[in-house]
Amino acid sequence: MNRISRFLARPLALSAFGLSLLLGVSSCTTTARVGVTSDFDHSVNFRAYRTWAWYPQQPTDTEGGPAKGYESFLDKRIRMAVEQQLAQKGLAMVEKNPDVYVAYSARVEEKQRATGGAYGPYGFPYYGYGYGYGSLYNRGGYVTDYKAGTVILDFVDAKRKELAWRGQGQAQVDQQTISEAEVQRIVTSILGNYPPQDGQPSQASR
Repeated sequence: MNRISRFLARPLALSAFGLSLLLGVSSCTTTARVGVTSDFDHSVNFRAYRTWAWYPQQPTDTEGGPAKGYESFLDKRIRMAVEQQLAQKGLAMVEKNPDVYVAYSARVEEKQRATGGAYGPYGFPYYGYGYGYGSLYNRGGYVTDYKAGTVILDFVDAKRKELAWRGQGQAQVDQQTISEAEVQRIVTSILGNYPPQDGQPSQASR
């Protein structure tokens, strides 16, 4: 192969390499890390909570529509995941007189992630050949659009009618809603911080 052929082949090879990386990253979004934070009332004895029920006033479904006696797919996914996790933690779900009520909310937002330096979005040097995947590059770095799914769980003391614990989890998602697998992963990560231990500060983890 002469020099001209090798020169022309190089950007094509880099373009194909970048495309394979792009496909690889897209296929891995369902295993992205979950960013989790939690906060709680330090005066509460969480070991006293034995039973729980869903908070009775959930005026809208998680996708923003009115609650008309049925649940969206996302509501069902969240409820199923929470019920499974709390059962594993030894909390019994009851219909009346629970120790604690559980409420939830969820949303999907369009966000952007910036990476700096003279590197592409996947950590490899950018050569400036302009084959699509590098089109977002500028001197400040790359800006990548993505969808972030957020789930918030609130534990409300049934007697005091006050918030006792709040956990929040966020992860990159594939669609405008949060899939069943993604809900399970986010909810499991959130409830990994419950119950808080004695003397434990508020948490933030990834």
